[in-house]
Amino acid sequence: MPLRLTRPTATVLLALSRGFRHGFDILDATGLESGTVYPILRRLEDAGCVRSEWEEVERAREEGRPPRRYYELTGTGAGTLREALARYPEARGTAVPGGLRPRPA
Repeated sequence: MPLRLTRPTATVLLALSRGFRHGFDILDATGLESGTVYPILRRLEDAGCVRSEWEEVERAREEGRPPRRYYELTGTGAGTLREALARYPEARGTAVPGGLRPRPA
């Protein structure tokens, strides 16, 4: 099934390209709801645009939080981002409201 490119998908791809790598950071950067972002991430991963990896549980325990799943744009994802931004150029201004910076991993 071909990937459906929507404006929220473009926004998530852009956030990933700017270094936002785990779910909460992507939520903050995009202003999208979790019910939108996580399904998009699953579809992007199924399409080979994103790969993910769970962090080690020990690190999360040391920081007193649940383990994070980190996402990374693939080469295919970079091409999909270019296509998405050509379709939704306005996404460039909405992906990172307020100029947020990625949190340390």
